Amino acid sequence: MDLRTFAFDDRPDLHGQAGEIFSAGWPEFIFHDPVADQQMGRVREWFGALNLLLVDGEDQIVAGGWGVPVRWDGSLDDLPGGYDESLVRAVALRGAGGQADTLVIAAAQVREDLQGRGLAADMLGRLVSAGERAGLARVIAPVRPTLKARYPLIAMDEFMSWTRADGAPLDPWLRSHLRMGARLLCAAERSMVMRGSVAEWEKWVGLALPASGSYVVPGALSPVVIDRAADRGELVEPNVWVRHR
Repeated sequence: MDLRTFAFDDRPDLHGQAGEIFSAGWPEFIFHDPVADQQMGRVREWFGALNLLLVDGEDQIVAGGWGVPVRWDGSLDDLPGGYDESLVRAVALRGAGGQADTLVIAAAQVREDLQGRGLAADMLGRLVSAGERAGLARVIAPVRPTLKARYPLIAMDEFMSWTRADGAPLDPWLRSHLRMGARLLCAAERSMVMRGSVAEWEKWVGLALPASGSYVVPGALSPVVIDRAADRGELVEPNVWVRHR
């Protein structure tokens, strides 16, 4: 397959196609993270060189991914809290005129009909190379394990320790990162926080949520906590920090 890499902003003719591809396969609530919504305008404006499309010879998008630059001293204590805090730190650092040294891979996705062909690792590799070109010496990622939604009541620390008979992680997305030479660091317990009214949550998950309490809902990595008196629902999702370099 003849594949080319483009910065997202360099191919406005592909933006409609990208929107359809990269919204597929995700639960609706993932698009309702208020921290991400607040930061995304600056992220797109300032870090466009780290927002990549992988395109075939017929100008069809096969994969995409993006990241943000942060400053990190290499210790577990200095890791961002997860996806949300990575965006906040990247925007704050750039706004203050600071110098980043680490690429945080925020997302990488392969078109649904092409999954399982090694394109995820290819996309991750191209993001790592983009970080190198930007002078970012380290690469980390808050990974959202694909199988974790089947075990929403299990703590991420425990889930990330689960392995197959061959010793590889049970989760295939974690395995993809490790096959590239990455290593697991720790759980990012508050990587993303999604909030909405009770009615919004019922619409997003397609379920009635008739009483206050914790609910297991389709696609979520942990339970949604509903407070009907306050008309509020909140989902705090954990990820797994991995280090590529």
